[in-house]
Amino acid sequence: MAEIKRPLSPHAGIYKWEVSNTLSILHRATGVFLFAGAMVLAAWITAAAAGKSAYDSVQGLLSGPLGVLLLLGLSGAFFYHLGNGIRHLVWDAGYGFDKRVARMSGWFTFLAAIAFTAVFWLVVAS
Repeated sequence: MAEIKRPLSPHAGIYKWEVSNTLSILHRATGVFLFAGAMVLAAWITAAAAGKSAYDSVQGLLSGPLGVLLLLGLSGAFFYHLGNGIRHLVWDAGYGFDKRVARMSGWFTFLAAIAFTAVFWLVVAS
């Protein structure tokens, strides 16, 4: 059988990097990160059910600098994933497909996630 020489499709050289590419990858990554966060939550609840010493151990880890950084990242991932999920629901309704609108809604989603995370931590810290 003769070998047919065809270009690969889609070829990485055809597409340029856009905001929507990054947001799509970030949406998937935050979903995975939120799943890992659910495991941390399950460990925290299990430790609470296991007794005071187990709970104090997990609580000590989560209230330390790395734990706070983890919780900050989880809250940011939550707000981004939520906002981008709402953006996808709007798309499912048939709106926002114009390239300019899609780019603006992507930036809005990203910036809103940062703002909501900041407000959330301001409320939690007070």
